[in-house]
Amino acid sequence: MSQTKAASLGLANMWVAFTAFATAALFGLYQVVERIDMVPALKSPEMYFGSVSTHGVLMGFVLTTFFAVGYGYYTATTSLKQDLWSKPLAWFGFWLCLTGVVLAAAPLLTGNASVLFTFYPPLAAHPSFYIGAVLLVVGSWVWCLQMVMMTTQWKKNNPGETIPLAMYGTTTNAILWFITSLGVASEILFQLLPWSLGLIETVDVGLARTLFSWTLHAIVYFWLIPAYVALYSLVPRAAGGFVFSDHMGRVAFIMLLVFSVPIGFHHLYMDPFQAAGWKFLHMTGTFMVAVPTLLTGFTIIASLEVAGRLRGGKGLFGWINTLPWNNPLVLSACLALLMLTFGGFGGMINASYSMNAMVHNTQWVTGHFHLIFGGTTVIIYFGIAYYMWPKMTGNALYSSKLAVTQLWLWFIGMLILTLPWHYIGIKGQPRRISSTPYDESLVQQWIPSEMLMIVGGLVLVTSALMLVFVLFRTHGNSQAVDNPEVEYAESLHSIKRMPHLMNSFGFWVVLIVIYMVASYGYPILQFFLLDTHGTVPWSI
Repeated sequence: MSQTKAASLGLANMWVAFTAFATAALFGLYQVVERIDMVPALKSPEMYFGSVSTHGVLMGFVLTTFFAVGYGYYTATTSLKQDLWSKPLAWFGFWLCLTGVVLAAAPLLTGNASVLFTFYPPLAAHPSFYIGAVLLVVGSWVWCLQMVMMTTQWKKNNPGETIPLAMYGTTTNAILWFITSLGVASEILFQLLPWSLGLIETVDVGLARTLFSWTLHAIVYFWLIPAYVALYSLVPRAAGGFVFSDHMGRVAFIMLLVFSVPIGFHHLYMDPFQAAGWKFLHMTGTFMVAVPTLLTGFTIIASLEVAGRLRGGKGLFGWINTLPWNNPLVLSACLALLMLTFGGFGGMINASYSMNAMVHNTQWVTGHFHLIFGGTTVIIYFGIAYYMWPKMTGNALYSSKLAVTQLWLWFIGMLILTLPWHYIGIKGQPRRISSTPYDESLVQQWIPSEMLMIVGGLVLVTSALMLVFVLFRTHGNSQAVDNPEVEYAESLHSIKRMPHLMNSFGFWVVLIVIYMVASYGYPILQFFLLDTHGTVPWSI
């Protein structure tokens, strides 16, 4: 097969992903230093918001999209043991995405797209930024098509057999991403892009925010599912055991697909554009989406316990010490689960209609977001990279010890950065500001936390550069890898007789379309039925 061809495609996507990641990490360090006014020469609202926008786009869109696509292609070919559905089309999608990144980068780096990660109007960016964003999204749809077609082809060639869990999760993510990205694509194509080109004079802010909410929270699960795929299909085998429940993994993926998209209004609790009843509906769904995360936490910890006991662990917790803590993939999974515990608690507060009001638009939200995304999700990306790079290149990992050190530094740095962020959020420091020109006694309370955040930022940047160094040296390593095959975990229980609904997607796609119409139908339609006020472009 062409695992070699898929490996080349996977590596190309992942190199773009981690190059974007390292660049974004440097921007992040600048931001925590700039906010505390330690270096007057760095004070610049224009540079700050340009940096925040570039950091957010690189992390939230570029890193995640290219990583999910590259990892998805390699997972598809190795788990299904078949060729890509269309290799030329896959490369076309890659170059389309990369062209979009280049087009968007120019206005970002020149301060002409300082619209933050959400790019809500009335903030306006240069048209090339919006064109680049659309190309990135459309290019990723090529991957969505590839995953669906490869799964369909495999099922046709293997009637009655169970889709490998790794591919089941990957296809779930492709379907989820296509559905959720329709929101931001619609906002850009029909509102922001013609607005920035001067084809229309005003844009409806409420409609724009509603359309982006369609994407805004579900994109978190697009980021997270590749990590879940690794937790279920790679980590148990790497730890020396089995998946505790393949069925539980499928239930978790299905629940993420159904419940994660129609819940975006919990980001608009304080906005006047939607009635409280619609927000309540989305709040209910938000609490429901916590269930697959709890299922995953239970299943993966149980899988690790199985591995630990197979390795000789005794007693209630003795299995923990027997796990291979020097294995980067296993270590990244364990550290991710710890951060998910802290971050998940904050997420429940954000989801609550009443409790959200206390932390809305404070640095608590920034801390939570970074702990869940930068902590839980990205650290497993690292573990996947350390596992997959030798498989895709045929070269042994440059230094397992350095990789383990890098993971510990990322974990420690993320806690040092985000826990003070939560604290000063409770103390009332707002987010989305470049400076804190407030009452002196109030600002003084924030300084110790901001100093700690600089330390955290330095640790994180060091860790990020170490990651790129290890991957680069692995790419050119002359020592061959011992086992070039991807080893997927087997289930502890038989999966030969899998219920149809847990081995297919048609029913769930229909269900999610109905759910989307119910939760977003009127909230979007109302903007075409009511007189609303437009807004003219404004930039920082």
